[in-house]
Amino acid sequence: MFARAIGDESPAYVGADGSPPDAVIAPPTFAWASAQFDPNYHLRPRPDQPWFGSARGPGGRTGEAPKSGALHAEQHFEHLRPIRAGDRLTVETREGATWEKPSKRGGVLTFTERLTDYVDQAGELVCRARMVVVTQQAS
Repeated sequence: MFARAIGDESPAYVGADGSPPDAVIAPPTFAWASAQFDPNYHLRPRPDQPWFGSARGPGGRTGEAPKSGALHAEQHFEHLRPIRAGDRLTVETREGATWEKPSKRGGVLTFTERLTDYVDQAGELVCRARMVVVTQQAS
């Protein structure tokens, strides 16, 4: 379903007739979809609350988007092996490095890494993700 949603129905992602389920691998960015299962994920839709991305109105928004003041600047995935159909992954996220740079338009840009490890049911690291978020402090 994920492969269909991103428009890539490669046989590696959807399997072939008669292929065993563990022969199907997930597209490279599939690990990121696990955020939707985190009850604290700020973009997760919640029952009985308007979701800002539902596209029900002419502007594509029914509620107010969360205002974090942050920009998701980079996303990297390092796969140690493919994620396969049937894998049960445990996710651990931690803060990485933080650094600052002066902004060309004034103020200071703060870059913050978030590192996420995806571990399979055997305790093996399968994928590591690195996200960089940028915020600006006024001068």
